[in-house]
Amino acid sequence: MTTRRLSTLLALGAASALTLTACAGTGGTPATSSPAEATIGVVASTNVYGQIVEEIGGDAVTVTSIITSSAQDPHEFEPTAQDQLTVSEADLIIENGGGYDGFMDAMIEASGTTAPVITAATFNHDYPAEGEVGEEGHDHAEEEGHDHADEDGHDHAHIEGFNEHVWYDPHTMEHLAEAIAEELSTLDPDNADLFETNAAAFIDQIAGLEASLDEILAAHAGTGVFVTEPVPVYLIVAAGLENLTPEAFSEAVEEGQDVPPATLLEALGIVEDGSVKVVIANAQTGGAETTQVIDAATAQSIPVLEFTETLPEGQTYISWMQQNIAELADALDA
Repeated sequence: MTTRRLSTLLALGAASALTLTACAGTGGTPATSSPAEATIGVVASTNVYGQIVEEIGGDAVTVTSIITSSAQDPHEFEPTAQDQLTVSEADLIIENGGGYDGFMDAMIEASGTTAPVITAATFNHDYPAEGEVGEEGHDHAEEEGHDHADEDGHDHAHIEGFNEHVWYDPHTMEHLAEAIAEELSTLDPDNADLFETNAAAFIDQIAGLEASLDEILAAHAGTGVFVTEPVPVYLIVAAGLENLTPEAFSEAVEEGQDVPPATLLEALGIVEDGSVKVVIANAQTGGAETTQVIDAATAQSIPVLEFTETLPEGQTYISWMQQNIAELADALDA
């Protein structure tokens, strides 16, 4: 953890403590309950997970997403004292994990919350096993409710070789929905049937996404695709497409580093030699090298798609993924 991040967390902890004291009032008289306080308070790292929880929890949950704007980069996000307070008051916390939203682990650690934490990345089949894991390699919630930090209390760093953008994997989101419904049912048994029904409906829609991906696989299996960052890789793999991007290129762009000149030349050659049918860029980040690849694709009349990391306004997770898949299919058919 950097000195800057540690200082930020110490300041946040102090500010949160003052705010909590102010909210407590005097004389030990509890505040008047409101309808919102009767619901399960859920905090999600991004609006992607926030919307999924709303889909499953319905009126029985009140959801706050820390990151809601495409202008906010989870890799560089610096939480505020209000964010820290929000986490400290949560009944349930949803994070991505895998090093993507480490600010959540830091706030969880600083707040001392005992709320259960669901980490989406642990439900992905490629997530590295650590100690005892559940079936299919998924590291499900521990008895304490979460498994978000190592023994020394450090928040997760990027896991080498693991693509943490797991919300682009519909199968992982199916497992996540099951876990959310199970945890909500534990917190609010009276609404267990509601959570189970909503999760089943969500999973049915996930099946629809997978069917659309299977249609692409049947028509375009093995077709080459270039991605400027690894964000949509799970989706294109599920569609049976081949990621031709040099790993050094996408990793450098994701980390905000300069792409090595030799790697850039390799990338441009792949785009220009006819191997690539579609280029997919991250709409929320970019740089000179990404622009060069997009320009090269445009010059070759190769369709360029832009995918995002956060949920666009007015979309649900399902409608967003449906749109991404439809755009991909159209580009491949062009």
